[in-house]
Amino acid sequence: MSWPPLRPELAGIEPYGAPQIDVPVQLNVNENPYGPSAACVADIAAAAATAAATLNRYPDREFVELRSALASYLSRDVAGAITPEQVWAANGSNEVMLQLLQAFGGPGRTALSFAPTYSMYPEYARDTHTRWVAGRREEDFSLDLDVARDLVKTEQPGVVLLPSPNNPTGTALPHDAIGVLCEAAGDGLVVVDEAYGEFRRAGVPSALELLPTYRNLVVTRTMSKAFAGAGLRLGYLAADPAICDAIRVVRLPYHLSAVTQAVALAALAHAPELLGKVDELRGERDRLVAWLRSQAYDVADSDANFVLFGRFADRHAVWQGLLDRGVLIRETGPDGWLRVSVGTPEEMAAFRAALTEVNGERA
Repeated sequence: MSWPPLRPELAGIEPYGAPQIDVPVQLNVNENPYGPSAACVADIAAAAATAAATLNRYPDREFVELRSALASYLSRDVAGAITPEQVWAANGSNEVMLQLLQAFGGPGRTALSFAPTYSMYPEYARDTHTRWVAGRREEDFSLDLDVARDLVKTEQPGVVLLPSPNNPTGTALPHDAIGVLCEAAGDGLVVVDEAYGEFRRAGVPSALELLPTYRNLVVTRTMSKAFAGAGLRLGYLAADPAICDAIRVVRLPYHLSAVTQAVALAALAHAPELLGKVDELRGERDRLVAWLRSQAYDVADSDANFVLFGRFADRHAVWQGLLDRGVLIRETGPDGWLRVSVGTPEEMAAFRAALTEVNGERA
């Protein structure tokens, strides 16, 4: 037996992670390029200092104050109100998803999504011994609802994972698609991953609106993207209170530290400021889409803060050519496609110039 005695199905697998390369223009992990103001930094620092004085004690394992603040924030997207009992949080939406698979997946159960989709989903399934099934999206990355419904009915998954906007394509799901799959799933959960939800275009609704209609619906969010809190590591969900209660069975004790809770609360108090650049980033995204199409690239419609474009006979060579010019994007998604995050106007100008040079060299 090889050492250490790793589970056989994990042998030889590389750990997940985008390249971390120090270059002038980093557009590969969909971060918000605008950091917090000095006033926000000061409030976060003060909150962390207050929490530090109590670190000899365990934090509130129910994080009641934070759940209340998150519920208030989410309620802005619905006609009614999201209650604290409907909210759960963890260390990034990654841990939220893992907890959902721990509670509602597992041996003898299935998790299902539609490729191309977020590359961590099958890893959550693998790590929880959940069977993984991936259907296919259409050529434009939408769902054929009849095919999708039939697959869900056939597989009877414990969890359906639907990123909207989808990563890596940026595609948002309409309400009718979510409703059809909630009904097809029966008692199985349908998780709509809205990690990029705040970036959706005008008129594109949030799945939060459907929570009163479908008790098996879960909507997840994160503070990593629009909230400019990638370093905070705070993800959360809204769902039927019974789903939140069930997750308590699998959560680790005191999984959210006192510092995390304090810093997240301070950031939420600055929500208008931290979200203040979202409209600018939407505009920059739409200008990027228009420019890429003017250059004869195929471009997926995007409701996120990134754009998937192609198609390249050798996408790695294009990725490397951009990197050689100090611009880092992501080599992900279907073969022949690349994904670029939306940055500042200066960063996008650098990306356009670098891509034009690379394209000229390869012409």
